[in-house]
Order: sequence, then C-alpha cells, then structure tokens
Amino acid sequence: MSLLQYAKAGNLNKFKNDLKALSEREGRSASGLFCNFLYCFLKTGCGYSDYLNYRLYRKKGKELEEYVTIKHQDRFYEIVSPSAYKKFFTIKPAFLKNFAKYIDRDFFCDGSREELAEFLKNNEEFMIKPLDGLGGRGVEKMTREQAGDPDEFYDKLLNERLFVEACVTQHSDINRLCSASVNTIRVMTFSYGGKSEILYAAMRIGNGVNHCDNFHQGGMGCSLDVDSGTLYGKAVDKDLNEFECHPASGVKFDGFKIPNWDKAKEMVLEAALVNDKIHLVGWDVAITPDGATFIEGNRRPGFDLVQVLSECGRKDIMRHCLDIINKAEGTKYRI
Repeated sequence: MSLLQYAKAGNLNKFKNDLKALSEREGRSASGLFCNFLYCFLKTGCGYSDYLNYRLYRKKGKELEEYVTIKHQDRFYEIVSPSAYKKFFTIKPAFLKNFAKYIDRDFFCDGSREELAEFLKNNEEFMIKPLDGLGGRGVEKMTREQAGDPDEFYDKLLNERLFVEACVTQHSDINRLCSASVNTIRVMTFSYGGKSEILYAAMRIGNGVNHCDNFHQGGMGCSLDVDSGTLYGKAVDKDLNEFECHPASGVKFDGFKIPNWDKAKEMVLEAALVNDKIHLVGWDVAITPDGATFIEGNRRPGFDLVQVLSECGRKDIMRHCLDIINKAEGTKYRI
C-alpha cells in the first residue's frame, strides 16, 4: 500500500491532532514527529496506531526494526494460519461447534424460531454478537426483556448476521477483579507436527463499565507468567494509561494468581492440535469455577497487546514459528 493509499485508509486528521498532543508531552515539534512517523512508516510499514501505541517515536535502529507492524502480519499469517481455512475460526458459531469439547454453554444461530424461543426461555441474560466480528465490536449483553418479541428478534438476528450465546460464569476470584465483564486470558499458541506450545499469555480485564474486556473496547491488559499463572507488572489500556490496581475494584494486578491456570494451559495446548492447518492461534480463555472454557479463537491474534505489554518489538515470536516450519519443510521463509 502506498503512503497516499494508507493516508486515505486511515484518519490522517485525527493522527495529526494526536501528534499535537504528543508534541506537548514529549517536548518535540508536531512537524518533527510527523517526519519521524514518515521515516518509521518507510522503515517498518507501521500504521498511525502502531506509531503511537508502541511509542515508535522513542525507538531507533535495531529496536525499531523488531516491531511487528501491518507490513509484516498479512504475509506471516498466510504462512502460519492460511486464509483458506479461516472459517474454522472466524465464523463464531462454527468455532463453538468445532471446539464443543471445551465449551459447555448454549448458543443460537440460524436455527428455527422455536429453537430461538427455547433459548430465550432458558436464558434470562445472554450475549449478542456478530457472526464474524473482530476486536469486540458489536458485542453486547442483553436480557430476554430487551429482546422483545421473539419473532421480531429472530428476524433481527437473521438480517443483521448476529447470533446469541449464553453468558459465561467466571470464577469468583476473577469476578473479584472485575465483575462487569468476563475477563479473559489471551493465550497465543503455536502448533506443528503434533506438538503445541504457548508463546505468550496476558490477562484482559474490563474497565468496570463496559461488558467487554477487549483491548479495543476500553479494556486493559496485564502480562501473565505462563509457568506460575501469576500476573506481573501494571495493567495498561490502549491509550497507554497504566494501572497498579483496577480502577473500579481496587484489586492489585501484580501478584494476582489466576485460578485453574494448569487446566487452562492443558486445554489450549490440546485444542491447538485440533486443526493441523492453522498453526498460530490467539485463544480467548475464560476461567470458570471448575476449570476453563473458550470464548473464541483467533487465527490472526494480533501483536498490539503483546508488544504494548512487552514494551518492545516481538518479531522473535515470528522467527521462532518460521524456523520450525523452515526446518520441517525445507522452506526459507523470512520476516
């Protein structure tokens, strides 16, 4: 994509306003920052949000080049998680069926009017979601009363490509952290040749207002030690605000122990082997009273949360995956 095409695709005016605010905080001219962005764009293929979220204006040389940006992701995902098999994950009801072993909640999609009526009868509250949405967009909590007439609600779901899903009951310890949303763990796995591993894990926590914990919907993230199942450091939101404790519950993040973490690890490592064509997955895992369950799986898990919390570029993750594929297949993939 050329710079002109990119500028048209993004919100250039908003970005320039963001640079004006940034210039005051950094003590640098807005025009100088814009020139720096152009340099970073040509060097790394970064986008507007990449530049701001990763603080690329503070990075130089090798440190700058280690960041995964929009320039690298499409090619990498096509190697490790080919789009030919994307519907296995991206169509959410299909995901729920494909990974039914790990999901015990009810949902309704494309069934009969009678089946929807039965769902509503059994679920006073539920989540309504797009069939193939991204970033938590369009996800809402709804009540039976809000749904209104079942026949009209049925037509709404069909016409707007939506489905409904029973609410997840999360573990009381996680509820103590934030009760307004189901707070999930993003676990990135890589599988190849019948073996799977966890590459990265982070807790995503709602802000106490929204019903969604997603980083792009006002939530925050905190790094998770894979071995111990313990959160460490501060939580960070997409605007790079840092939180030592949750702003609503007051619970401290650093040292918070995730219950049932061993069961969650076992689940993701097993599920990572279900589809041997999709090697890289970002799982959204909810911790339940008895174990863990999936909310969804993403074959393009994104590197924004990973790199913001790591405070450095994570091309090392890409290289690790490609090295394994190259060794097994005799290929020479490079990023």
